[in-house]
Amino acid sequence: MSESPEAVDDGPTRVFVEHRELLFAIVYNIFGTVADTEDVLQETWLSWTGRARRSPVEDIGNPRAYLVRIAVNHALARRAAITRRRETYVGPWLPEPLLDGPAAAERADDHALRSESVSLAMLVVLESLTPLERAVFVLNEVFGYPHTEIAQVIDRSPAAVRQLAHRAREHVHARRPLYRAHPRVRRQATERFVDAALGGDITALMEILAPDVTVWTDGGGKARSAGLRPVRGRDKAARLLAGYATRRGTGLDVRYRRVNGDDSAVVFDGASPYAVMVMDLTPDGEQVSDVYIVTNPEKLAHVRRDEEADAGGFGKAAQGRRA
Repeated sequence: MSESPEAVDDGPTRVFVEHRELLFAIVYNIFGTVADTEDVLQETWLSWTGRARRSPVEDIGNPRAYLVRIAVNHALARRAAITRRRETYVGPWLPEPLLDGPAAAERADDHALRSESVSLAMLVVLESLTPLERAVFVLNEVFGYPHTEIAQVIDRSPAAVRQLAHRAREHVHARRPLYRAHPRVRRQATERFVDAALGGDITALMEILAPDVTVWTDGGGKARSAGLRPVRGRDKAARLLAGYATRRGTGLDVRYRRVNGDDSAVVFDGASPYAVMVMDLTPDGEQVSDVYIVTNPEKLAHVRRDEEADAGGFGKAAQGRRA
């Protein structure tokens, strides 16, 4: 069995553990999944300890840069296999949601994920980039790496990195405006939306949904309520969303938490997680332009109904509400 950072107390291990949060956050933003990210970190650890056996770690002038380079290149090598896997995924694929606070997974890297991971909606946009464009965008736009350092990480010239960064930035900004609603506006819109959706209020849904709203539901073929393609348009979206209340009656319990840094709703059916719902708003903050619903139980496995976490939620709804 291979060694793990937690099992060895030596110089290389201490260096790796010091940078593990950063590595996790970078790779998660490249993948959008936790399991693949953890696999890459294990590969990075093995590469790092192999290097340490050949020569002293002290000989590496910048261990942080060295580890980032190993992790990003392992991630890029894995992207082809991940892309093939997602091509056979049943229905729309959405990133795995990461919850802030104690209810998220009990990993030492949760703090970095909360502070550095981009929104779930942005991760969806990043899926449309090439692997190299995404790596450059994440390193430059999210973590502030200059082009010269990124060039060393991905073994490209600074000019090539600038071109990749320009293409990625143009693509992202074209699909996702720079506007971000004020947190108070997001909280209010989220509560209005959830009240209408889980209350089966078609009239209220028609008011809060934008005419060209899109609903993305990721059930992974394991949740019968999830559609096989995105639902576009206010009328169809309202009927779909109201159907959640019709199918589940009054058994759903809503807990408002921050997911990938955004105020969102986590829905429980009894003690089991049923869905994570994240909303994007129109530029005026008045209507919902996109709805992302994750119901795939594999992606909700780390979501727990934690009263301590709920106490840190937002607004009056933080204690949960029967729908």
